[in-house]
Amino acid sequence: MASSRSDAPSDAPVGDGVADAAPTGWRERLFVSHEYFWLWIAQVVSAFGDWVGLFAITALAANISGQPEAATALVLTARVAPSFVIGPFMGVLVDRYDRKILMRIADVARALVFVALPFVRTLWGLILASLLLEIFTLLWSPAKEALVPRIVPRERLTTANSLGVLAAYGTMPLAGVLQFFLKEGNDALAGVSWLSAFRFDRGGDAQALAFYFDALTFLVTALIVWLCIKTPSLDPAERLTAEEAHEAEVAGLRKAVADIRDGWRFIFENPVVRAVNLGLAAGLLGGAMLVPLGPTFARYVIGDANAFSLYITALGFGVAIGVAALTALQQRIPKDRVFVAALFLGGCFILFGISMSTFWLSAIGVFGLGLCAGAVYILGYTLLQENTADDLRGRTFTTFLTVVRMCVLGAMVLGPAVSALLDPLMKRWISGRAARGMPGVEAFGVSYGLPGVRITLWLGGVLILVASVIAARSLRLGLRDNFRTLGGEVRQRQST
Repeated sequence: MASSRSDAPSDAPVGDGVADAAPTGWRERLFVSHEYFWLWIAQVVSAFGDWVGLFAITALAANISGQPEAATALVLTARVAPSFVIGPFMGVLVDRYDRKILMRIADVARALVFVALPFVRTLWGLILASLLLEIFTLLWSPAKEALVPRIVPRERLTTANSLGVLAAYGTMPLAGVLQFFLKEGNDALAGVSWLSAFRFDRGGDAQALAFYFDALTFLVTALIVWLCIKTPSLDPAERLTAEEAHEAEVAGLRKAVADIRDGWRFIFENPVVRAVNLGLAAGLLGGAMLVPLGPTFARYVIGDANAFSLYITALGFGVAIGVAALTALQQRIPKDRVFVAALFLGGCFILFGISMSTFWLSAIGVFGLGLCAGAVYILGYTLLQENTADDLRGRTFTTFLTVVRMCVLGAMVLGPAVSALLDPLMKRWISGRAARGMPGVEAFGVSYGLPGVRITLWLGGVLILVASVIAARSLRLGLRDNFRTLGGEVRQRQST
């Protein structure tokens, strides 16, 4: 495929753009490479902007609409929906053009959207802004993921991906606190008369300072990518002529559709890429149901609705420990086998946790789910990077990120819908009643609740187990054989 990018040759192997030398400075020791250090800083700043912007937009949507739940749902859907239609075309752009330039374009465009948001006072205006933000995020994210293997040695991709997850999700709780203080600052600035043109109004629908802060974060990210990150250029013999570059640029929709088709064919034909996408898709669809159904489970099964926040804490600690352990052991483990094993154990843990009716035992299951989920996510990223050619990496990661969004949205919609459908059916089929009016059975003097929420989460756990079997077959490992040989292979790697 003709390409006008200048950041790497199209057939370059993973990690070809950086020497595999031993780390020398503190940046190389802690952040893999000098270039990745600056990319990680850009990810942290961009993630802050994403989270603060999401909190501010949803808060504004809830306050300007008479139906806050519906308004919030529409705005969040607008942040997910474009990936299904536009995502594949963004992948083609990432594979054709300089990824750093695309990242800068996306950052500047998002900054302009946030500068305009303080002047938006309608729900449809917020939905349009959310659509635009998602479109440019769909350009920035796969470009960043495709850039990582150009500046990180192959053997340290797992560390880089662990740091990437920390940047993306570790900033979420801090962004929530920051958004609160930005709202307080906004109300204080509203009292300054000469700032009235900037819409620092008081009230729940005033988020101007948060929006201006978001715009600043994206401008800073664009500057970091522009000034601080250098990638290898093409060799003179591999550069395209002006005529070839022009032909690539004017290829048009037919060429783009062909490129998308080639990308999807590669995803289905490559066993590793297929296993990662299928495994993570089913895993997210099953595991993410815990978020919308968690409060219901805590209220009716555990008997304390406030326990949901503690479940999220247990899940977060599990993810953090899983990521840290994987980073420490990355050179001693077979990534494909551990990916399958962690996916299977994640399904077992959620089934165990949902089967318990006391908080601490169920929290252990949720913690185990987080432990495995962190490992699966990092290993999935690394396996995709290691097994995808550079000229297909943009489309591969665009598809991957689209699958992630689609499955999270599916879990948010399907989980409550299935639970609402099953609950009256369980009450009709099971005559017995457990605590808090749940349908249930009794054995040996102990009652066991079987509400729709528990059955739905069980189905989610089973879906994860099925995903692990599919992933194992795609990798030609065999689930039982994978566990039998995994320990021996780890010990062999440690000895060598």
